Amino acid sequence: MRISEILRHKGTAVTTVPPQTTVCDLLAALAAHNIGAVVVSPDGAQIAGIVSERDVVRHLHAHGAALLDRPVSDIMTARVRTCGPEDDVSSLRDVMTEHRIRHMPVVESERLIGIVSIGDVVKSEITELAAEREHLVEYLQGNY
Repeated sequence: MRISEILRHKGTAVTTVPPQTTVCDLLAALAAHNIGAVVVSPDGAQIAGIVSERDVVRHLHAHGAALLDRPVSDIMTARVRTCGPEDDVSSLRDVMTEHRIRHMPVVESERLIGIVSIGDVVKSEITELAAEREHLVEYLQGNY
């Protein structure tokens, strides 16, 4: 299965914030969209970074409440791993697991076109395994 298949089912909407957004406003966006990470982007297409709930917690512990007024550019991960729509889901799962990445932007022609979470990857693989199981059962029962 390809990443494009995941995006076809879940959609291509990506919540982004500009780099100057305060951490407090970031938290409001995470809560409003019920998500765990946002892409930091000056224009909604180019990727400046990614910032997650984990980033906020780690920096809040280190810097205290003053962090809430700082820009997300101070806490974002600037070196963002990305994938393409034609990448294989199982390969992406391995990369996400190995590097402990929960959210990966999908890029095509250097433009942000979607985002996948480890949950999306696991769900797609479970769906694929269930379909394979169903086909095998039908085959074994002679219902092919």
